[in-house]
Amino acid sequence: MSADINQQAGDSVPAFTGVVALDGPSGTGKSTVARRLALELGARYLDTGAMYRAVTAAVLTAGVDLSDAGAIAEVAGRITLEITTEPEPAVVRVDGSDVTDRIRSAEVTAAVSAVSAVPAVRELLVAEQRRLIGAGGIVVEGRDIGSVVWPTAEPKVYLTASEVVRARRRAGETGGDVAAVAEAIARRDRLDSTRVASPAVRPDGSVELDTSDLTIDQVVKTLVDMALNR
Repeated sequence: MSADINQQAGDSVPAFTGVVALDGPSGTGKSTVARRLALELGARYLDTGAMYRAVTAAVLTAGVDLSDAGAIAEVAGRITLEITTEPEPAVVRVDGSDVTDRIRSAEVTAAVSAVSAVPAVRELLVAEQRRLIGAGGIVVEGRDIGSVVWPTAEPKVYLTASEVVRARRRAGETGGDVAAVAEAIARRDRLDSTRVASPAVRPDGSVELDTSDLTIDQVVKTLVDMALNR
């Protein structure tokens, strides 16, 4: 795999020069909060989940059996993955084709846990994520940022929310049935937390922030204060 970053020429040096790690399961507001936080800090933004989704889209296009780890790793190793690090808009390309919309499809969502559980895939993507983080000035979101990708990030925050709130939020985004969405979320949580390579856990030294009863503005303000007073 080769991956690249697409930034605007002449970008100014970000006001924030550190690395913020935002971890947590789906439905906790990670993506929305991470983008808003990056904008507030004048920092870059990296959605690591989008990278796993992009590889998943490529695997599905190739018609690979999701139980064939070797074939999945082969696809991951030969594609060219591009992802922007601007908070808005985030664009993802595979072999030059824009897959930004496709990676959010139900098909990719259902398959991403199986693909991201393959150790070779995680090894490739973690290396690329570390390269993209580089010297910092970035907010990074995912499920293993503070534990594996960048353990020295400050602050490291683990976002949580009640199961009911998470299901309602995700159903509102996708238009799905809340009960069905809750079941899908529980399944992915189970798969991600029990995988052998980089299981999804609360990182050591992280601050847990329950977003169940907080507005996006409240969460962002809390995180801005944490980042600037780290």
